[in-house]
Amino acid sequence: MYDKIQLQSMIMEKALKFGDFTLASGKKATYYLDCRQITLDSVGAQLIGEGFLELLQMDTVLPQAVGGMVIGADPITAAIITVAAFHNIPLKGFMVRKQSKGHGTDKFVEGPIVAGDHVVIVEDVVTTGGSALEAVERVKAIGGIVDGVTAIIDRLEGGAEAFAEKGYTLRSLFTVRDFGIEPE
Repeated sequence: MYDKIQLQSMIMEKALKFGDFTLASGKKATYYLDCRQITLDSVGAQLIGEGFLELLQMDTVLPQAVGGMVIGADPITAAIITVAAFHNIPLKGFMVRKQSKGHGTDKFVEGPIVAGDHVVIVEDVVTTGGSALEAVERVKAIGGIVDGVTAIIDRLEGGAEAFAEKGYTLRSLFTVRDFGIEPE
């Protein structure tokens, strides 16, 4: 059972930092959300898996797979597919590389997804949406059908709008306002 209050408390205690930071998008920020402190914690991973699965089950049809950009999405993907297994829900995971390996199968997208699979891209924190949009393009290139993007936290700094421009919806477990922060 998803306990939103417990997850919110964990994020506030372990992941939310204040100071001067440069984000992956290149933007400067006065706070940072280090969600790896939660996604790599056994209790946090379970809560995230349950929360994401709850969001996914709001749709009339579940996707066949979830995944996102290496490395941030990896523990989220693992948490979701593990929780899904406990509920007897068939769900595959995948990883999107920033660069192909250059050997072996030389893939950008790793995992058991195939052309025609409906997928949801997962993210820890969305700011501008750049990383998730890159994952969307990589999945589409192999014939995957992207149904949307789901994140732990939306910083409310343009990501949802960037996805909407491309025809995708962003859903998140939280926004920064849930932590008393107004978007920068």
